[in-house]
Amino acid sequence: MLSAQSDKQAGPRSLPECWGHRGASSRFPENTLASFEAAIRDGAEGIESDVHVSKDDVVVMFHDPVLTRTTDSSGQIKERDWYGEKGMEHVRTIKEPKQAIPTFAETVALLMLPENQHVKFNVDVKVQNDPARLFRLMHQVISSHPDWETLLAPRILLGLWHPCFLPHAKEHLGYCKRSYIGNSVEIAIKYFWDSCDTFSMSFGSLTSSKGRRFMKDARAAGKHIMVWTVNEPSHMTEAVRWGVDVIITDTTAVWLDLRRALQADYDKSISQYSRLFLWTTFDFYSPVLYNLRAAVKTDLEKVAGPFESALPAVSVAA
Repeated sequence: MLSAQSDKQAGPRSLPECWGHRGASSRFPENTLASFEAAIRDGAEGIESDVHVSKDDVVVMFHDPVLTRTTDSSGQIKERDWYGEKGMEHVRTIKEPKQAIPTFAETVALLMLPENQHVKFNVDVKVQNDPARLFRLMHQVISSHPDWETLLAPRILLGLWHPCFLPHAKEHLGYCKRSYIGNSVEIAIKYFWDSCDTFSMSFGSLTSSKGRRFMKDARAAGKHIMVWTVNEPSHMTEAVRWGVDVIITDTTAVWLDLRRALQADYDKSISQYSRLFLWTTFDFYSPVLYNLRAAVKTDLEKVAGPFESALPAVSVAA
């Protein structure tokens, strides 16, 4: 576990940006325009969402490969049409206020409104996708906007779980920044280090001494660290101590309020939150984290194939 001593920061203190995880998803149905708009109104610098492709080639913003958990419909997205009488355009969320599933095109249009052109967009690329097909379709949407190369492309960050997506991202969306997204420092270093300038890591993966070394090496290499999904104020202040660049949260208003308090009086505000949870929370114990990393890697490889066969591994000193 990490040392109990707080990190020391030289010079003016820089606090992490706020990016809404599936929007402001603690208050609105996740991955909907209402949720995205709420996060932006809260003052978030970015939003995060997930992509899948319908049978008729429409990129939609949705987390699961199937519709059941969050909507009034069912079936796999890749086997459902978007358009038509029984198309997914008619599907609505279970959570109130009931919302439609947004398309990637609708989300980009929201971000291209003049008042939203400061907002960044973290696209979580789910491994159920065919990468070449997905990225071609995304490029069609992105490049359809005037001045997209200057007003839109620099704000898009592709979050990749599996290294087999890297060559296709470089080929079809080479103008977008890329991040590794996952819970494994080892995978981040071995497969993504040279191809990504950002690492979007689960909070638990950074609580160990190995996580601390990884963050130190990333900073030394000029790379950025995002941490997800951070909803508890005590976890938020720990991420601040680590010096991460972005906190991805369901509770955008909570982090933004806490950030304002930290800006007003850092020492007083941060002292209110104990670090004891690092030692008392079962989820952050090494055996639990190890098993979770192994389970996630197994699930990813079942869908997209072995990591080792995706591309030559790139090693750096950890």
